[in-house]
Amino acid sequence: MSEEFPEPEDKAPIAPIDRSGWPRPWAQLKYFTFQPQIFPRLLGQVSQEARPGDLVAVYDKKGERLGSGLYNPRAKIPIRVVAHGAEPMGEEYFEAAIRRAVALRRTLFTLDEKTDAYRLVNSDGDGLSGLIIDRYADTLLCEVTSLGMAQRLPDWLPLFHELAGTTFARVHVDHDLGSLEGIKPSWFKETNAAAPKTVKIRENDIRYEVDFTEGHKTGFFCDQRDNRKAIGRFTPGARVLDLCCYTGGFSLNAKLAGGADEVTSVDLDEVAIAQAKRNANLNQARLKFVHADAFAYARQMQQNGESWDVVVLDPPKFLFTREGHGNWEGRQKYEDLNQLAISLVKPGGIFVTCSCSGLLSLEDFEQHVIKGAHRLNRRLQFFDRTEAGPDHPIYSNCLESRYLKVLWARVL
Repeated sequence: MSEEFPEPEDKAPIAPIDRSGWPRPWAQLKYFTFQPQIFPRLLGQVSQEARPGDLVAVYDKKGERLGSGLYNPRAKIPIRVVAHGAEPMGEEYFEAAIRRAVALRRTLFTLDEKTDAYRLVNSDGDGLSGLIIDRYADTLLCEVTSLGMAQRLPDWLPLFHELAGTTFARVHVDHDLGSLEGIKPSWFKETNAAAPKTVKIRENDIRYEVDFTEGHKTGFFCDQRDNRKAIGRFTPGARVLDLCCYTGGFSLNAKLAGGADEVTSVDLDEVAIAQAKRNANLNQARLKFVHADAFAYARQMQQNGESWDVVVLDPPKFLFTREGHGNWEGRQKYEDLNQLAISLVKPGGIFVTCSCSGLLSLEDFEQHVIKGAHRLNRRLQFFDRTEAGPDHPIYSNCLESRYLKVLWARVL
């Protein structure tokens, strides 16, 4: 159940709870929930000695052991449950979770055979809530959103390097969130200073440059790896339009792996376009780059009567809130941009459209895309719905962290 909709309370009276035997520090919840993220309204009593960043024993409203989590009273999520279960658990849990996360990528999915860039830790999906780590060649890019994770990460990095075969690490902490959590950037100053500013990576025989100097956006997202490869199936000899191309992942796969005759890559971000050009040069690929707003470019091409055999649309996140004008505006952007993109697909052509907004469900996204097509009096013949690769696992009690949605269709 989500934070907004906890399970209904049991109306039966609860017997007085003896907390004297509970291992300290501990925290007790007001409601029953199996969610890993415990928001303030769900949190009940906390033992007096619990300190920010502590691993605490978590109990349910009846006093039964629920699991263990990281505590931070000043955070928007004061408890992040890292493991559920009645058995006592200490700091040794984290080493086991780290080893399990790395083994999933390197042993079970053998990702090193086709790439040296993948997600190594996916926060709640690996039982390490508040920590995301992407591996780029010999460098780990760590995004920390939890004080407890930030406190422990320096001690964990040697183990990560040993297991992943990496050498360097860069740690990113959002300024506002870090201030709220109490994370000090100085903790990672030396670690970041020793790491390279750029690295070269490979993915399915295509090379990319990853630039760490542009803030957290590296110019490369591992979540689209399988979808980038899949686009090549539809592009032999095709004329391809890559709207919101970012740094050219879909474009390069369409050209190099798929044998497209012509690829036009459009993006408003000057830095992204510059990186896409460097990626094309790395692979000696000839692409046509256009620095333009996707909405404006698509409208102009619509007026010009242009059309393509394959159109890929992978815009940035449009939804940042669950309700209000911001939510409506974001949904309208998805609808309008998809309608414009569909208008540029030749009859019988392929349309691939993506959403990385976690607040937009797959079903709602699909309906927005369908509305855009039907307004043009065109139909979509859906043949696939995909998401992020297996290095982005999702726990069954945290399905809302499944954010990436990709629809594959023929436009009739």
